[in-house]
Amino acid sequence: MQLIDGKALAKRMREEIAADVAALRAERGVVPGLAVVLVGEDPASVSYVTAKERACAEAGMRSVEVRLPESVAEDKLVAEIARLNADPEVDGVLVQLPLPKGIDTKRVIEAISPEKDVDGFTPVNIGRMMIGDKCFLPCTPHGIVKLIEFAGMDLKGRHVVVIGRSNIVGRPLSVLLSMKGVDATVTLCHTATRDVAAFTRTADAVVVAAGRPGTLTGDMLRKGAVVIDVGVNRVRDATSARGYRLVGDADFESCSRVASAITPVPGGVGPMTITMLLWNTLASARRRAK
Repeated sequence: MQLIDGKALAKRMREEIAADVAALRAERGVVPGLAVVLVGEDPASVSYVTAKERACAEAGMRSVEVRLPESVAEDKLVAEIARLNADPEVDGVLVQLPLPKGIDTKRVIEAISPEKDVDGFTPVNIGRMMIGDKCFLPCTPHGIVKLIEFAGMDLKGRHVVVIGRSNIVGRPLSVLLSMKGVDATVTLCHTATRDVAAFTRTADAVVVAAGRPGTLTGDMLRKGAVVIDVGVNRVRDATSARGYRLVGDADFESCSRVASAITPVPGGVGPMTITMLLWNTLASARRRAK
């Protein structure tokens, strides 16, 4: 059974990105800039933003942090985004989600310029992706495709089941996997799917992104299937100093006995998300350098 090491791929890609950033700075005098907007003090969001800033520093990129109180007016937030859109030294703009109640997330995301939407969340970039035009691809789905390539898996003509239909992972991933170059046959399952196991037992690969531990178990898999686990969940663990441990959406113990390859949690898909964010920011900066 192959353990698909997202940390190893992320490390290699980040080293390549850092080298490209240094070359861009030396040859064109351009330093990629990523602006991150954080509203409120949600601990998980603060931790994730801090990780993004650290990754930027390691890659030699400029990080711009905009922190706003949870009580910020929606118009003020949109105005901040407009300011970053207009800043010529900012190549990427992202707003950390979720936003506090009372703020229209759709309006905020749509306020980001598609040319700086390095998260790949705006309707313009999602639309471009759907028709195969060049655009910023959503980071986690793009990272999953890179992981599949890294593991040496050929999904052409293979049946892939995606569990979860979020706009961040499940839906865009189902599109990317079906596109020319990957060429998988994709089934998208969700909470209204009557018998998920009936689909997963016929799959060559299963991507589980449901946000619930134990969504996928070994008895739901065909022997030799590949499992890509996107979930990150906290479960109580009295033996841990923190009182909890992180698990995915797949039951690792039972699935690993059946699967030919599987991503661990942590250390699988997770490291790829920020890596692809850096990838998109560098691509945006290269466009500015032309």
